[in-house]
Amino acid sequence: MDLHTYLNRLFQYDEWANREVIGALRALPYAPHKAVRLMAHVVAVEFVWLARLKGERDPSVWPEWNLEQIAAQQQKIAPELQSYMQSVSPDGLSKEVDYSNTKGERWRNSTVDILMHVTMHSAYHRGQIAMVLRDTGVAPPYTDYIQAVRTSKIAE
Repeated sequence: MDLHTYLNRLFQYDEWANREVIGALRALPYAPHKAVRLMAHVVAVEFVWLARLKGERDPSVWPEWNLEQIAAQQQKIAPELQSYMQSVSPDGLSKEVDYSNTKGERWRNSTVDILMHVTMHSAYHRGQIAMVLRDTGVAPPYTDYIQAVRTSKIAE
């Protein structure tokens, strides 16, 4: 499997896992504020990195979205990321991207490293959300990558 195809699989996984967590939070009578805040950050940062890849201005990285807003934004970013992944060629993955981080520091990274970061960043924070849920006595959804593969949530 080539890198471009694998990255597409990772973004399919990321979308599925985000939807699983959002659904689990929405199903609770009262979702912990910290978990909601982290999930808003996960979705917002996907917009941030997509904007950077396109040379656009960063949106907020810590928006104060409620669960309905998070779900709506997730539904918006997922096809935008899919479209971006379809537009970038396998050779385009090595393209260097200049951007400023939230501290105003200038950086330059390859497209492939940015795309890999997006999926890892999301998984990291979904893990934090799982801990918050466990601390409140709620079993978090099973969102490991291998679960998505085992249950055919991502295309072969």
